[in-house]
Parts: sequence; C-alpha cells; structure tokens
Amino acid sequence: MSIYSLWGALEIGLIFGLVALGVLISFRILRFPDLTVDGSFPLGGACAAVLISQGVDPFISTFVAMCAGAFAGMITGWLNVRLKIMDLLASILMMTALYSINLRVMGRPNVPLINDDTVFTILQPSGWSDDYIFRPLLLVLIVIIAKLLLDWFFATQKGLGMRATGSNPRMARAQGVATGGMILLGMAISNALVALAGALFAQSQGGADISMGIGTIVIGLAAVIVGESILPSRRLVWATLAVILGAILYRFFIALALNADFIGLKAQDLNLVTAVLVTIALVIPLLKKRRKAVRKS
Repeated sequence: MSIYSLWGALEIGLIFGLVALGVLISFRILRFPDLTVDGSFPLGGACAAVLISQGVDPFISTFVAMCAGAFAGMITGWLNVRLKIMDLLASILMMTALYSINLRVMGRPNVPLINDDTVFTILQPSGWSDDYIFRPLLLVLIVIIAKLLLDWFFATQKGLGMRATGSNPRMARAQGVATGGMILLGMAISNALVALAGALFAQSQGGADISMGIGTIVIGLAAVIVGESILPSRRLVWATLAVILGAILYRFFIALALNADFIGLKAQDLNLVTAVLVTIALVIPLLKKRRKAVRKS
C-alpha cells in the first residue's frame, strides 16, 4: 500500500472519527438506536456543498451544515419523546425523509466543488504544496477539539444528566432530570457531529453526492466496536479516544484489504470487509472473557 493511500485512509478515518463520536452519544450514552446518521451525514455534505458553490464562506457553510444535522437529530428525538414513536422506528422515518430532503437541498444527485474554496484550501499555508498531508493534520486538530469539548460537556451537570438518562431513565427522573430534554439535546449533538463529518467529507472529496451516506451507521458502529475492543474502559475520556482510534484503524484495515493484491478484494467488496471486521471486533471480547474464566477455574 502506497504512502498516498495511507494518508488517504488516515484522512477519511479522522472524518469518520467525528461520526463515531456521534454514534457513541446516541448508542452508548443515550441507548438510542439512531439510524438518522445515514441521512444527516449527506445532509451536512449537501448543505455545505450547495452554500459553498453559491459563494458562501466555507466556515459559515460548515456551521450551517452542523445546525441542519442538529435539527434533524432533534426531530428524531421529538418523534420519540413527544409522539411516543419507538426510537428505532423514529430514526428510520427521519432517515427516509432525509433522502428526499437532501435531494431538495442539492437540486440534483450531486454537487461538485472542484474549483471552489473549502476550509482546507483557505487554511492551507501558501508554501504548503502537499494538500494530502495538510488535510489529515488539520482534521487531527478538529477531532481533538471535538473530543475535548465532549469530555468537558459530559463532566458538566447537563452532561451527567444525559448520561444518567441513558443509564437509568427512572432514576434520572426521580432526581429531577428532564429526560425528554436530555434525549433531544443528545440527539442534536450527535447528529451535529455527523453532519460536520459530512460537510468536511464533501469538501475533502470535492463534492457532495446523494449516496454518500449509505452505510454511515455501519461504519460508525464498526468504529465504536473496534475502539472498545482495543481500548476497553468505563471512563468517558478513554471511550471518546477509543472510538476515534477505532475509526482510524477501521479505515486502515479497509485500505489494507482493498490494496492487498494477494487477497484479491475490490471496491465492491467493501461491505463484506466491513461485516468481517465488525464480526471479529465482536468476537474478540468474548474470547477474552472465556480465557479469563478458564484461568480462574
């Protein structure tokens, strides 16, 4: 595998690290099976691409994309909290609706950003010619900031209330926590991170496409599972780091499998490789538990 492929895998892995952080909030903290991410990821890319192509500042476009993702997440939470629709079904309904919304936003199946300025081109130093090296470095900074902000938030009163809502809703309500509001806030933060990833992905890859969100939830879950397997911890500070590392490792494994000539895999085998990786990540903790049980006995 070439160095260019390694840097490309790192770049995409860091972007999906933001997705993994969002999935961590919904699936692990709130215990909310959220499939909205398959729609909020291309929503972020669509909003950013359309605004940038119309001459709007890339930073403002990216912020608007985050707000759109947050709103989509809040709608999913609202369907569950206010209308009492089952969490999984509410997210499926929103994911389905977002496909049409994304087409409306873009006006066509894809929006190119070939000659438009992006956050990467604006922030890139004038003397730096290797943009494929600069982009991962900038993404490292963005992901670290997102992680630190999440670590800080979940140490605040609201963050602790959100964690209590996911762990034990009855106890949280008994302690005066507005669990409905916590679900709405958590879903908004989760999908805002996913939309941010979609906006950065569109700017990194040179455009937004209606199909760019297919399988996003699987990638996010894979990153969470792989991360928890390599760095198991109950502390949230380590959990956020684990899912980021999981996303990066996942993309490295995918790149390695698809670029290894002796394996013979091609781009159409991506879903198969993902399924195998997730299966291995799920089996490893079980094998560890069995070994510990055998040693104790």
